Amino acid sequence: MTTVNQTAPSPAADAPAEAPAEASVSAPADAPAVLAEISGMLRTMLDEYGLDDIEVTMETRFTEDLELESIDLVTLAGSLEARYGRQVNFAEFVADLELDEIIDLTVGQLVEYVVRCLRAARER
Repeated sequence: MTTVNQTAPSPAADAPAEAPAEASVSAPADAPAVLAEISGMLRTMLDEYGLDDIEVTMETRFTEDLELESIDLVTLAGSLEARYGRQVNFAEFVADLELDEIIDLTVGQLVEYVVRCLRAARER
């Protein structure tokens, strides 16, 4: 079995069924904390496939490294909305990408997007 490196517990497991309209006040706006949270979400998904030793870093690619399929990205989008609210819209994020960019999408690109969204929400 494999293990996803995670530095903080995943709040996604305890996330409410309905997404909040606004980002959580306690949502981190720095890359290391967001990486830890997204790693936790991914760990939950990968555990279902019996994969628990894959290291998740900023350079980890969703398709090639984690072997996630489009349905897995839909699941991840739901986890992101449950954790961060509507401020983080994964569908909007990937809508601006070409197919080859989506295939090569890294965890780091998603982390940077989430951080930008959370900072923008706090500035409002």
